[in-house]
Amino acid sequence: MEQVHEEHQDQHQSAVQDGEPEIVTEGASFVHGEPPQDGSGPPKVDSQVEVLHEKVTKQVIKEGHGQKPSKYSTCFVHYRAWTEITQHKFEDTWHEQQLLELILGKEKKEMTGLAIGVSNMKSGERALLHVGWELGYGKEGNFSFPNVPPMADIIYEVELIGFDEVKEGKARSDMTVEERISSADRRKMDGNALFKEEKLEEAIQQYEMAIAYMGDDFMFQLFGKYQDMAMAVKNPCHLNMAACMIKLKRYEEAIEHCSIVLAEDKENVKALFRRGKAKAELGQTDAAREDFLKAGKYAPGDKAIAKELRLLAEHDKAVYSKQKELYKGLFGPPPQPKPKNTNRLILLWQWLVAFLYRLFRRERQKTD
Repeated sequence: MEQVHEEHQDQHQSAVQDGEPEIVTEGASFVHGEPPQDGSGPPKVDSQVEVLHEKVTKQVIKEGHGQKPSKYSTCFVHYRAWTEITQHKFEDTWHEQQLLELILGKEKKEMTGLAIGVSNMKSGERALLHVGWELGYGKEGNFSFPNVPPMADIIYEVELIGFDEVKEGKARSDMTVEERISSADRRKMDGNALFKEEKLEEAIQQYEMAIAYMGDDFMFQLFGKYQDMAMAVKNPCHLNMAACMIKLKRYEEAIEHCSIVLAEDKENVKALFRRGKAKAELGQTDAAREDFLKAGKYAPGDKAIAKELRLLAEHDKAVYSKQKELYKGLFGPPPQPKPKNTNRLILLWQWLVAFLYRLFRRERQKTD
């Protein structure tokens, strides 16, 4: 079990504890979420159709957990949206890597149907919603972004990442800097607690919401102590998500989160170590070795880093031995030079002399 350490630890300290990556709080910016398969249109779902409203139905794709959000809850969702008739996809937050913040009861008019669906979902649940045009973009549609034709029924593939229960419903944009950082930090701590309980998927959802509070637009406005406060929450969430991804064998996503941290802090030992672990699992041994060597440069003598480098060396040695054995004798033994056969040469010479002698005698007899 990895340990969760809460605040400001030396960046150059041991990359792991007791041989396992430890979750620590260090900092960056990114909203991810496991994207669904992006086919040519909405996914095919066989689950039971649930009627939520005269104009809204729901089919569960993936079950969630816990309670459903109440009115004025601030919900964080990922979704894709298609017009039902043309199957034209007009929005995709997974592709844009940006969660939608939806305050139930205070949503935009065109989001009414989506809000009804989300209010009937649990955290982590993914569902397919069918929304009538009356609760979508209406009779006129929308001709700017997104481009939705008039009277278009909508299909949503939506996932409720999580939600905050706030009585009056307060958007991130209306929060003070301290409130946003505090909300993000609370989510991070909830994620750490879930990680300790091995509830990795739920922990990831908490980290995602924490990162959503620390979006690029928000971070760009910060400087000084506020920037330091935000980074002390943000980068740890990325590193903690990477640790979860490694446990879930989602190595490419782990690499992505570590790379975000390294883009801002190239000497972050834990980001280098975890990225190296993920690359090694994907068979990218040269790239993994490079990350481990860099981590070792900033944390000399670290036993965990030395162990990973030793494992890579043993792996390379095993691969070499296997290849050597595989190709051994593939083309047979090398050709050996044949010894000269002096007896054959002597016989050949004797035969040639005898032949010439007979030929000479025959010619002489003809002359006589």
